[in-house]
Amino acid sequence: MTPYDDIAPRPPLVDGFGRTVTYLRLSVTDRCDLRCVYCMAEHMTFLPKAEVLTLEELDRIASAFVSLGTRKLRLTGGEPLVRKGMMGLVRNLSRHLASGALDELTLTTNGTRLAEFAPELAAAGVRRINVSLDTKKPDLFRRLTRGGDLSKVLAGIAAAKAAGLSVKINTVALKDDNAAELPELIAWAHGEGLDLTLIETMPLGEIEADRTDQYLSLAQVRGELESFWTLDDLPLSTGGPARYVRVAETGGRLGFITPLSHNFCEACNRVRLTCTGVLHTCLGQEDATDLRAVLRAGASDAELVAAIRGAIDLKPKGHDFEIARAQPAVTRHMSTTGG
Repeated sequence: MTPYDDIAPRPPLVDGFGRTVTYLRLSVTDRCDLRCVYCMAEHMTFLPKAEVLTLEELDRIASAFVSLGTRKLRLTGGEPLVRKGMMGLVRNLSRHLASGALDELTLTTNGTRLAEFAPELAAAGVRRINVSLDTKKPDLFRRLTRGGDLSKVLAGIAAAKAAGLSVKINTVALKDDNAAELPELIAWAHGEGLDLTLIETMPLGEIEADRTDQYLSLAQVRGELESFWTLDDLPLSTGGPARYVRVAETGGRLGFITPLSHNFCEACNRVRLTCTGVLHTCLGQEDATDLRAVLRAGASDAELVAAIRGAIDLKPKGHDFEIARAQPAVTRHMSTTGG
């Protein structure tokens, strides 16, 4: 029997500010086949295998969250599709879709391996994915990712669409690299039937670059887009950071994630588990609960649930991002935290 299959739903997870946690972002690996300049150091030291949760441990923690009212699971990395056995984990977790306990199982990917895995993802019940893509210029893509091949990502997106997956593009706005290209990228995505969300750079982890050089306020971007497009605000809210508009001229949906120019914490419904089993209840704070230690000490199901509840009780009111600060708000890289 797999974990938590025989356990009735428990009272939901509610933090100290009355926010109900219904969304878990689960990092399955810190490894990635790209080295994006704003995400990783060029020469990353990846974690030893023993420090990373096994697939069984990932399943047990995710299933505990489902038993506590989590309705959405997003698998992240690093790049989740580089994890050996990843599709076995997806298929196992899909039992919660079949039971009705889970509304959505999805993932965020860089797209390089989507051509291989898109049909399997669709067969396992995944209906929607996010693909990170900051440019459609092959040379710029190669430089931003330190060697990546844009054609693999575009082929992956095409394969995902062919498999019936809904695809959303995530684009980090970079002042010196893709600012001028953003309207073209948005128009391309909408022309392909894809939503696109713009993201401000976030001060996570030590990297070689100075993020203040690349920071681009999305309030400024929106103002520029409104000089030639009609942006109609949408009431859509996922409990997350994005604010959405409909672009009248393209018919597509555009999101803005603005952790620096607009605080989005008041309705936060999500938490993150790193691939090492550390639960972070806020992306922009150094709060941490070590669930790996709990599991490997032989915790019962009740003890694991108690540890999760204790962490949620301490969920901070909001993040602590400030782009101009000399040091990052948190020292961990996004590739370690989970996208």
